[in-house]
Amino acid sequence: MTFRRKPLEVGYLVSQHPAPSQAFIQREVDGLRALGARVETFSVRPVSQDLLLDQVMQDEALRTTVIQVNRRIVASAVGALMWHRPLAFATVLNRALRTGQSHLRNRVWQGFYLAEAAYLHREMAHRGLRHLHVHFANNAADIARLAVAMGRAVDGTESGWRWSFSMHGPTEFQAVDHFDLAAKVMAADRVACISDFARSQLMRLVDPNEWPKLDIVRMSVDVDQYRPPEAPRSHDGPLRILSVGRLVPEKGAPVLVDALAELVARGVDVEATLVGAGPLEPLLRERIGQTGLHDRVTLTGAMGQDRLPDLYRRADVFCLPSFQEGLPVVLMEAMATGLPVVTTAIAGIPELVHDGESGRVVPAGRAGLVADAIAQLATDPDLRRRLGAAGRARVEAEFSLEVTARRQLDFLASVRPRSAVVAT
Repeated sequence: MTFRRKPLEVGYLVSQHPAPSQAFIQREVDGLRALGARVETFSVRPVSQDLLLDQVMQDEALRTTVIQVNRRIVASAVGALMWHRPLAFATVLNRALRTGQSHLRNRVWQGFYLAEAAYLHREMAHRGLRHLHVHFANNAADIARLAVAMGRAVDGTESGWRWSFSMHGPTEFQAVDHFDLAAKVMAADRVACISDFARSQLMRLVDPNEWPKLDIVRMSVDVDQYRPPEAPRSHDGPLRILSVGRLVPEKGAPVLVDALAELVARGVDVEATLVGAGPLEPLLRERIGQTGLHDRVTLTGAMGQDRLPDLYRRADVFCLPSFQEGLPVVLMEAMATGLPVVTTAIAGIPELVHDGESGRVVPAGRAGLVADAIAQLATDPDLRRRLGAAGRARVEAEFSLEVTARRQLDFLASVRPRSAVVAT
């Protein structure tokens, strides 16, 4: 008698899916599906049509079930559960009302999450899904926790309902009580942390007996799509600097603008393209004008994922001077194209970029040090090539979709009950 595993079947729940800033989730889903897994995607909120920037996102949006799209349907799922399984509903309602912070606003929101969980539970039950995986420990995790509790209350504790989540940070680490983070770790069956740093932050919140459920599963980049240019990066003219990220305070874009102004003052010929949108855009435009960089710095706004590889390949240096991060996918994308990177020594970034080996890593918030690192690269093409090649090798070894999709598959399979093994 031989044994084989049934193909992995899992629901993926995200607050908004697909989202431009979370293309790595789409890559992960695609990678799992390519390995034979059945992955059905759910989104708490709909994504605005103007944010579906390419055909891949548009296609994924069509196959994603949105929870908040129809209040009547959500209400009917709650009513059906109350009518047919009142004891199970009461059990989960009691749990919701005792979850998280004790103030009234949280209790009200837990009531909303309970209603959305009832609809999600119904959808998963109809589709034969019993495993729910969540990215981020936000409201999606609240809903997932309650949906799985419903499944266990309705079908029994040994029914196979289970949930896991991927821990990114850093937002959740700044407000652990607001996100009920420790309780979510304890309630989940397993947790995939994107970095050792993220895992350590969870370890400090929970009892050591919970630590074995904390795994490391990196995010990924498609190294075939994000490949180096066919010809070496060499040209006459200014050093071309690229930065990709939301224009929000934690990404540190004003530091880059200040560094560019300092480089120009030193006589270093540079130009920069900043890709992304956000609330700092007016301030950045003003700062660019004040420093006389209007003919050297371009703000492009948001871009579809399909346009980014060519931008990386046309650049000479990538810079991300963040103050707060998890483990930036844009750094992986840049490194995959053989682009030397300049970034900051925060959170999980040093696990990806080793200073002087696969890029330059400087303390956060120091425009002068960012300028020093860029100036070094501007005058040393051989160093740019060496760091770029090492960065590409680093991503291929640890962060390629081929590597991380298999690790995520193994992680998700480890959450499954032993009853998933069948005889043939």
